[in-house]
Amino acid sequence: MSPPADAHPATGETGHKTSRAQTTSVSSIPDTARPRRPTVLSDIQDTISHPGNVRINVQGAFIVDEEQPSTPKSEDYEHDPKDIRLPNHTAVVSHVAVDIGGSLAKLVYFSREHGDDSGGRLNFLKFETDRIDTCIEFMRKLKDDHKQNNGSARGELCVMATGGGAFKYYDRITEALGVEVTREDEMECLIIGLDFFINEIPTEVFTYSEDIPMSFVPFPPDPPNIYPYLLVNIGSGVSMIKVSGPRQYERIGGTSLGGGTLWGLLSMLTGARTFDDMLRLAEKGDNSTVDLLVGDIYGQAYNKIGLKSTHIASSFGKVYKMKRAAERDAEDGCSGDMKNREEAEHVEGSSELPHEPATFRPEDISRSLLYAVSNNIGQIAYLHAEKHGLERIYFGGSFIGGHSQTMNTLSYAIRFWSKGTKQAYFLRHEGYLGSVGAFLKRQPRNWGRRASLDGPRGAA
Repeated sequence: MSPPADAHPATGETGHKTSRAQTTSVSSIPDTARPRRPTVLSDIQDTISHPGNVRINVQGAFIVDEEQPSTPKSEDYEHDPKDIRLPNHTAVVSHVAVDIGGSLAKLVYFSREHGDDSGGRLNFLKFETDRIDTCIEFMRKLKDDHKQNNGSARGELCVMATGGGAFKYYDRITEALGVEVTREDEMECLIIGLDFFINEIPTEVFTYSEDIPMSFVPFPPDPPNIYPYLLVNIGSGVSMIKVSGPRQYERIGGTSLGGGTLWGLLSMLTGARTFDDMLRLAEKGDNSTVDLLVGDIYGQAYNKIGLKSTHIASSFGKVYKMKRAAERDAEDGCSGDMKNREEAEHVEGSSELPHEPATFRPEDISRSLLYAVSNNIGQIAYLHAEKHGLERIYFGGSFIGGHSQTMNTLSYAIRFWSKGTKQAYFLRHEGYLGSVGAFLKRQPRNWGRRASLDGPRGAA
């Protein structure tokens, strides 16, 4: 049985609600009274003298909530509006980082603000991996901008790459850009990125519930020792990683049923063309027309074992009753009447042809499959956490995308199966753990040699 998933996470009602979680507690607006400290020479020397991550000045860091990010919009990529402002980092950053997965490539780069002492910001973009050349072309532009803004004396831009695509597309990237490309371990980058967000960025980590859709955790972390924890990274597939300390991790499980599963099946079952379109369809759907619920079997709740009438007894369990109609609709995409809806609600690719009441709408199919995948991940995550004695479970990966339905399903699953003994945590930059980790792993050229102390100053 799966937890109930038929109500809107914030209100408990069905209907057309926003798919993005809304901030309800701590503001992400910076405090203008915060002390400011620019990056100084000692910071750079300390970075060179000690192996490890690039020293990014995070004092006064805050998340920017912008409807219109500074990077121009494009059909080729999506710029996440939640840039991270670093008002006190003034050193040159001579690298970008990209995490290339099976479905998406996630890019992180630093840009300066206008003014010599205004610091800069971390920018977050994602591209479909099938259009990797577009991502490479964007990095070429960043390379040209870096040279124009900083001159050749600072050295050429370096690309820090992680994920499977760092190996698959290595030759293509190096040949196209003509720059150094450093490949980093995917799992290690995920952990470094997550630890950075937990420890350094206010209003980044939050819990989700129906009563309080977005409740930020204390910052700095309380208790300060955040270990051990379980990271559930949901990309095309799912990896579950036990983290015992800084860079101390072990992959303890996973599942092939992840974001790629949802994307692939909904591409066949609906006319939606993008992952966001699929989530928008799910937002408007009613899974009770597709799923077999406990109430369909008992006519009421099964309270003796804690099952509400809205619990899912069988995902897609009602489909067999109308198999022929469902197969016809899945084949030709004629599953929804969009003509009678507001133009703003139209999802590109969904059917605009009339349909009989007995057939399945793409919205309902999308919602059912979203719940099926999310419930499965939630239960597997709980089982691994229970086996290894982990109370804190962090969910990352582009599958979540800040959508309330997904977070509510995962959070409810953890609470339901653990009887409230374990807590699910989410992040506002959940899809960029790997790319941020790779970004932070950049070390100065020739580190560990005498030449590294004689190189250009003020570059990271």
